[in-house]
Order: sequence, then structure tokens, then C-alpha cells
Amino acid sequence: MKHLALKIDVDTYRGTREGVPRLVEALQRNKAQASFFFSLGPDHTGRAIKRVFRKGFIGKVQRTSVVEHYGIKTLLYGTLLPGPDIGKKCADIMRSVRDAGFETGIHCYDHIRWQDYVAGKDAEWTERELQRAVERYTEIFGEAPHAHAAAGWQTNRYALRLTQRLGFEYSSDTRGTHPFIPTWQAEIIACLQLPTTLPTLDELLNRDGITRENVAQHILRLTEKSLPSGHVFTLHAELEGGKFLPIFEQLLQGWQSQGYELVSLRQYLQGLDYGLLKHHEVVMREVEGRVGKLAVADETLT
Repeated sequence: MKHLALKIDVDTYRGTREGVPRLVEALQRNKAQASFFFSLGPDHTGRAIKRVFRKGFIGKVQRTSVVEHYGIKTLLYGTLLPGPDIGKKCADIMRSVRDAGFETGIHCYDHIRWQDYVAGKDAEWTERELQRAVERYTEIFGEAPHAHAAAGWQTNRYALRLTQRLGFEYSSDTRGTHPFIPTWQAEIIACLQLPTTLPTLDELLNRDGITRENVAQHILRLTEKSLPSGHVFTLHAELEGGKFLPIFEQLLQGWQSQGYELVSLRQYLQGLDYGLLKHHEVVMREVEGRVGKLAVADETLT
């Protein structure tokens, strides 16, 4: 059976409160599994306004209708409005995801702080941020987390080391075409990476003639031929759990028609042949459709 793993990034208070329950219902309706990675601390989405000075940011905002998907209130959290503490206010929703039979893991503590700053931070800052997320997750779920998916595919040497030290079964912090054993400047990290292999909806929309009407067909063309290790698709509770839900259901049905079993990342991991895994250096590179550089597997080296 071909596997396609669904990785759900939950970035905001609104995404947790509104998008997550909708996605749970849609997955159950379509008999699909998935992994939910939660932001566990304050929602400071409004502080992303600093990105206005980054190359390509304005274009992405215009392409993806940020206000439509996130709402004005969310875009003011952390600036004109205090940021709600997602983990404290939405703990019951998070536990309900687990109780419905879905895998859960850590996305981050403060999404904006991790995504915007981790690449340039030191060991102490990185450990403090990740430890906050681990402690909050443990408080909510009554057990330690076993998986991590970095906010915005942003990481550094110290974060990768911590995925090993904290005993995570795997991390999904990177982009690539297949699972791999990560290295950072030749230092081997003993925590498997399950990279996102497919472009996300917001990376594709309103580029090269791709619209809401044909984006599902575009992605389904990319998955017509399965990779040897299957695929990982990342979606966002704020998008596919909101206005893009009909597109997501098109994808679920299309993938099942293509013969894929829709699984969680943990199930995907269990189906891998560890003997075939290669070492790849994690490097920071631009990815088409996104702003700035992301953690990517350098698959030119083995």
C-alpha cells in the first residue's frame, strides 16, 4: 500500500479553536489519519508585521489573502491586542484530537518567535523555547511528546541536537523528497527527519495560473506517481480547516482514488525500511512560494 502522511500545523488560537475541530470531522468523514502539531503558548501572530521588510512578503500576503484566512483579530494579537495563551485556552480541544485517535506533537511554544528568530539563536535560547513547549505539552496531555515539527520549517544546530536528546521518535522540520538521517555541518543527529515532500496550498495559489478551482488537480498530478517512500503533505488548520476545507476534501478523495492510504507521520514512520535511509545535510535554502530560507535536505550529498 502506498502511504501519504498528513501533517497538520496549528499556528494560531483561531486555528486551534475553529480549524482543528473541522479538520477532525473531515478526516473522520473520509476515513483518513493525520498528525496534529500544536502551537502551545501565546498567539503573537500580529508580530509577523516585521516581515513586511522581507523580500517577497507583500507579494505572498496579496496572493494568499492573509486577512481572509486569519481574520483581523488574529493579525492584531501580540501588538494592539494581547495574545491569547493557546495551550491554556484550548487544552480540551487538543486532548479531544488525541481522544479521537489522532497523533499529536509539538509545533512550537510561540510560533512567531520560533519562526522568525531560531535560525540565528544560540543553544540557551533554543533550549528554553523548546523546553517551554515540551513542558506545556506534558501538562496538557499527561505524557511527554514524541515528535516535533518546527514552525515555518525553521531550525538550527541546537534544535536538531535537542530532538535527539529529548528522545523524539522523529521530527518533521525540513523539506525534501524522502525520509533521512539529518546531519548539520557533518554532525550526525540521531533523530530521523520526515520532510514535507509536496508544496502547500499557499505556496501554489495564484502562481503560474493555479487557482482555488484547479489547485487540487495540480497537486494530484504531482502524486500520480508515488515516491518509493510515499509522500508527506503539510496543511494548516487556519487554511484547510477554514476556507480551503473543500479543496482539502477534494485532495483526500483524489489521493484515495490514486491508491494511497492516508496515514499519520507515526504510521508513515512504521512503514519505512530503515536500512535504505541516507544521511543528508540540513541546509537553509529558498523554497518557491515561501518567503525567506527554510530547512531543506541537501540531497546532492549522501
